[in-house]
Amino acid sequence: MRPATDALIVIDVQNDFCPGGALAVAGGNEVVPKINALIDDYSCVVLTQDWHPRNHASFASNQGAAAFSVTEMPYGMQVLWPDHCIIGTEGAAFHPELRAAAAQAVIRKGFRPGIDSYSAFFENDRTTPTGLEGYLRARGISRLTFVGLATDFCVAYSAMDAARLGFDAEVLMEACRAIDLDGSLIEAQAAMIDAGVVLEG
Repeated sequence: MRPATDALIVIDVQNDFCPGGALAVAGGNEVVPKINALIDDYSCVVLTQDWHPRNHASFASNQGAAAFSVTEMPYGMQVLWPDHCIIGTEGAAFHPELRAAAAQAVIRKGFRPGIDSYSAFFENDRTTPTGLEGYLRARGISRLTFVGLATDFCVAYSAMDAARLGFDAEVLMEACRAIDLDGSLIEAQAAMIDAGVVLEG
């Protein structure tokens, strides 16, 4: 068992990010048994859940644009995604084999129609908090291990924000999978290392 100051942060292991889903990450389902095997080592387990309304501004269909194109939003550049993880749908549900009931907290993100949210800590404006930091501080957590989907977006943003906020942050690469959009995985790995995140495996 890890010390009580450690937490496992499981990022977006949802049906739409697994094979057959609306925004499937190659091999996304392969992380599930790896994550399940880690859960009992942590007294604090937090799951994040992408949770979008149908009219979300980051959906290409709502912008009349091609999926995976990039546009300028008031908060910066935004990839436009296929519709995914819509509130209350099966696609937004956790993978059925994930031990989701073992988590003490679930952080839902991306529910504000006008702004996307990659990080478990902040919306993409980099200032609107999700509440995760306060929860972890209240529990006396100082070291975070990140796993889940996708390495180069939500995992990376979460881990870098954790390091920026003063947590010790590591990413278990073998328990993550990436979208790898135009070299985004290599860029994300370099950015995480620069931010002080430890990459394991």
